Formats: sequence, structure tokens, C-alpha cells
Amino acid sequence: MRTLLLLALAGLLSAASENDWFVPLGPPPKAAPRHISGGESFPPLPLPATPLRRSERKKDPAPPKLVGKVVWGETATFADSGEIADWNLCPADLQSLLRGAGQALGVRYGSQSVSLATFEADPQTSPLLFVSGTRRLRMDAEQLAKLRLYVQRGGLLVFDSVAGSPWFTDSVRVTLAQLFPDRPLRRLPADHPLLHAAVDVDKAGFGRNPPGALPVFEAIYVGCRVGVLLSPYGLGCGWDGRHVPGLPQAVYYDVETAGKLGVNLVAYALGYAETGLEEAKPELFGAADAAPPSDELVFSQLTHAGHWDVHPGAAAALLRRAAGTLAVRVSLRRQAVDPSKDALTGRTFAWLTGLDDFRFDDAAIANLRRFLASGGTLVVSNGLGLASFDAAARRELARLLPEQALKPIPADHALFSGGALPIGEVHLTPAARLAHPKLAAPLLEGISIGGDLRVIYSPLDLEAGWTGCEHPMMRGYESDTALALGLNVLVYAATH
Repeated sequence: MRTLLLLALAGLLSAASENDWFVPLGPPPKAAPRHISGGESFPPLPLPATPLRRSERKKDPAPPKLVGKVVWGETATFADSGEIADWNLCPADLQSLLRGAGQALGVRYGSQSVSLATFEADPQTSPLLFVSGTRRLRMDAEQLAKLRLYVQRGGLLVFDSVAGSPWFTDSVRVTLAQLFPDRPLRRLPADHPLLHAAVDVDKAGFGRNPPGALPVFEAIYVGCRVGVLLSPYGLGCGWDGRHVPGLPQAVYYDVETAGKLGVNLVAYALGYAETGLEEAKPELFGAADAAPPSDELVFSQLTHAGHWDVHPGAAAALLRRAAGTLAVRVSLRRQAVDPSKDALTGRTFAWLTGLDDFRFDDAAIANLRRFLASGGTLVVSNGLGLASFDAAARRELARLLPEQALKPIPADHALFSGGALPIGEVHLTPAARLAHPKLAAPLLEGISIGGDLRVIYSPLDLEAGWTGCEHPMMRGYESDTALALGLNVLVYAATH
């Protein structure tokens, strides 16, 4: 983040006004901008023509529209370069992106311009919305409300600071903080699926002013997926093959890096589209301060300052299965519990997951220690199997129980043999199998207190498989193994 701030400061010093960034991708004269009305729409599609004769050649059907490019801002006309628009400074960016992705992935998709005046916020019509520019984002409250609803319904909203402009980037950050006040932007970790969905992108090249050697994305998570993606450095310039000679302060990925990131973006949007729709379904939570039923096992999920709600609906899917399988009585709703404020009194089971760094405060540590000492079981699942959460979970468990360490749980432990379903052969997702090619038993670690496991940690995602949705590049268990392990964990927590 320090690099981003320095870059933004340097950009502001070298371009005193946002209008200095509003230029054609070449050295143009300046012109006054013309406002685009917020209610602007597009001409209707042509009416049906006379039917073709049998001998006439028919056109190939148009590919389905994967990406919608959002119209916003103003236009200006330059004597040498013609008209430019805030929303479309790289006119061929999406066509180039989808052409390259089609060749790499063997798919054929198209793009379309989207007027927010008529947009219905339906991810099934455009699974990915793309907003690009160099100046401050200009949208009214109604337009922004549609974008928020679109993300909540399962869509992927992507912002591209097309030339690395601090004006656009900073305005997007401010806007997103207002739209999603409880979901801050987070930098994607190096092992996130979006950076590896089709091709591994571990390093990045830049066309000018390289800020480093790593790709940089900021994201807002919705469930386990990226719902909003911000690229502070230009993607469209690389897709469009532009070199931006008129902006010496511009920062954008080179053609090769932009191409790889673009292919991954398309693959990710396709791979997580179903997950987005599934996790957008409403879920009922029990009140955090309600007393848990005395004769039922309650799925108490711990909240924290990181992204704690990784798989909405997964717990409900497991609990419905448990209600029809187990002799143990379970509540069919999970309860969100803040360990800093809730003493966890009377609870026997607590679930902890996340995608990135988090930290318990002193009050949470004290409450969790009392919970474990009174016979509670803490189960920790590494959401998507990411290294960032793994490091944070191990650090916080060491703070929680400094005199005890996580140890591998042996395959003959009662957790596996005395539960609801036999584990049998362990089935891992492809990414997990690649990381652990010789794994034959569940990869679980634990801490025992008084002879019973009180902490169970899964370095692989234990929860994603409960819903049955695909999670590309997720390091975790396939559905059958995930369900068996989940049910066995519930039984163990209720009986030990």
C-alpha cells in the first residue's frame, strides 16, 4: 500500500488536474469536456428483417455477452484524434481481451455497452461488468445502487484505472467504501485463484513506470468469491496494445502481462459465476445474542476483522444433511458470534474461517480460552486453502494456547472412526491434489485438552464442498469427503 500511495502522490504532482489525464492515447490538443447525461441510452436493436430465402447465406450467431462495458462520464473532441469518452478511452480493449481469452480457453464470448439507465442489475445477462477511466468516477446514487445490487446478486464488477491514474483509482476506493462499508478492499494474495485460474501470473511487466514486479489487484469479497475487483494499474492499455505516449506518468501492464491477467479474469468470471448466484441466495442467521437451545448443537460462526463469511449457505447445507443423518440434534441456522463481545457461555461448537489476515483482540482470546476450558470445540477451516489465512490462523492459535502446538491428527483417531460417515478414500480438488500428491488421509491438525480434541484445524478448505458448487483453483476437499468430514466433526464436538 505504501507503494500505491507514493505512486498516487507522484501522479498528482506530475498531473495537477484530473483533466490532464483525459486525453486520447497519443499527444493531442486539449478540449473542454461535454457532459454525458445519466439517462443516456442506446438506439434500439434493429427490428426483424424480411426472412431470408433458403438460398441466402446466414450469418453466424452472435456469441453470448460475457462482459458489459459501463457508459459513464463525459466526452471531448480533439482536432487530431476525434471524440473520446471517459468510459471508452481504449475502444478495442474488451474485443482484444475476449479474442485472446477465446484462443486460450477455447470459448467464444462477446461484449456490449451498458447504460445504467436501463440496466436491470442481472448477472445472468452480463456476468462481468467493466468500468474504466482516468478521471474521477462520476455516477449518481441510483446508478451506484444498481452496481451494488448487481454485485450482491452474484455479478463481478471490475474497475480498471486504464492508465494508472490516481484520480480514477482514489475515487473508486471512496465510492466502494460508501457502497460496501462493511466490506473493505483487500489486496489479493499471490496464491489467489484469480491469479492462477488459467495461467500462473507470479510476476508482472509494465509498459512504463513499473511500480514493482508483482501484479496488483484490490478486491471486495462476497462470500468466497471476488465481487469487486480494482486494478490500480492499466489493463485496457495492454489489451488494446496502446503505449500512451501522451501520458508520461502513466502506469499500465505490458501486453504480455495484461493478456495473462485478462485470460485469468475471464476464466475466473466463468468459473465462479454459479458460485456467485448460489451464495447470493438469502440466508437466515440466528441472533448473535440469543441464548443457544439447550438440547441442540448450534453452528456458532466466529466473526473477526478479516473476511470471515467465506461460504454463505454452506453451514445450512451441512446442517440439513445432519438433521436427516445424525442422531445428534442440531439447529438448522448458524449464528454469527463476535468472540470479543460474546462469552460463548453454553456453546459447545465454534467455527472459524477466512481468506486473509485477521487478529483476535485480548477480549476474544480470553473468551475463547474459557470456551475451550469448559469443553467447547473450535474448528478452523482455511477458506480456499490460501497461505494468508493459514499464517494468520496458526499465529492466532499460538496466541490462544501458547503452551500447546498443533499436531497432525492420526488417521485412526476417533474423529474419523467414530463419526457419522466413514471417510474412506480422500478426494481432493485438483489444486489440492497438485499441492499434496501423496495425501491419502484427511489433512487435519489439532490440539487436545484433557484427552479430547478442543481445536481442529484444516489447512485445506473443509466447507466449500458442502454446497456442491465448483470453486476453481480452490485447495480443499471434494463434496463427498467434505460432507463426511463435516458431519464427523459435528458428531465429535457433540459427544466429546
